[in-house]
Amino acid sequence: MTETKTPTQTKTERKQRGRIDRTVMFPVAPPKVELPEDYLDWLTELKRRIQSERMQIVIASNVAMTLLYWDIGQRILEKQKIQGWGAKIIDRLSFDLREQFPEMKGFSPRNLKYMRAFALAWPNREIVQTVSAQLSWYHNTTLLEKINTPELRLWYAKKAYEYGWSCPVMMFQIDAQAHLRFGKAQNNFPDTLPPLDSDYATQIFKDPYLFDFLGTDAPRREKELESGLVEHVQKFLLELGQGFAFVGRQVHLELGDQDYYLDLLFYHLKLRRYVVLELKARAFEPGDGVQLGMYMHAVDNLLCHPDDKPTIGLLLVREKNRVLVEYALGDTKRPITVAEWETRLTQSLPDSLKGSLPSIEEIEAELSEK
Repeated sequence: MTETKTPTQTKTERKQRGRIDRTVMFPVAPPKVELPEDYLDWLTELKRRIQSERMQIVIASNVAMTLLYWDIGQRILEKQKIQGWGAKIIDRLSFDLREQFPEMKGFSPRNLKYMRAFALAWPNREIVQTVSAQLSWYHNTTLLEKINTPELRLWYAKKAYEYGWSCPVMMFQIDAQAHLRFGKAQNNFPDTLPPLDSDYATQIFKDPYLFDFLGTDAPRREKELESGLVEHVQKFLLELGQGFAFVGRQVHLELGDQDYYLDLLFYHLKLRRYVVLELKARAFEPGDGVQLGMYMHAVDNLLCHPDDKPTIGLLLVREKNRVLVEYALGDTKRPITVAEWETRLTQSLPDSLKGSLPSIEEIEAELSEK
């Protein structure tokens, strides 16, 4: 018996005629290009290389994958340089590899171009193995996109591995130009700390510290600055760097029947020391070191565990004279570092531009005449 279709069914069927079922899609090969003479042999060898690395990728996925990507990029470079293969070969290679290894991700044309750029940026495989391969592929592609200088790229790669920076943290450090600030703070560490501690402590402190999260208007009083830093303590810790743990604000110290309150107290997990941080919304003055030294001595006697090492002092000021700081720290036996803080980084103008731009006074004078 033939089933009679209702008008509704007939209408539905009519609507479905010509409709493309997008739930089922098939990969489409790129347009045919004239393949180089030895492409198929080269592709076979490359597939064998990938096949042999699959188990290693499972065991040590990140290192093995990064080295595999570097090898693929290096081979693409060699073929393009020696035999003049064009850019379109990457699209064909992407199709062939994904067809052979459908369960493996990472063989898109875009990622193959990243592999080529990665191999071009890191020609030394030993550096790739010891530094880049310790980072995620996301770290490595970010370094390729954001940094053009090999030396600078290597600096950030090493720091990201050393301090365990996530990719967003690494991007933050790049944007904040950490390479210009790490290890720049003025200190007396060589005279007050053992050599290994001195070298490490020098590298973890920076100058200037960037408090852009406070806004562009700099706080005019220490209390305002302190409140702003504690309010944004997570961002503040990010700017301080890896290893700092926040202990307290306005930590009470009773000395000689008098009450004192140190601004901020931290503990550094790798140095195994307390870090007393004093904030100044003005220029450095020689007496600042005396007050800081007293707080450090009190922390050593009242708060330190017997296993803790002597406290370090960090003095943040709005500006400082390097000669004055050098003389002020010269006689103290306690490890102190002095750095400036800013709400935004300022770059000095090239000499060729100095004098060609009007000063603030000239601008104000010009405006007052109108």
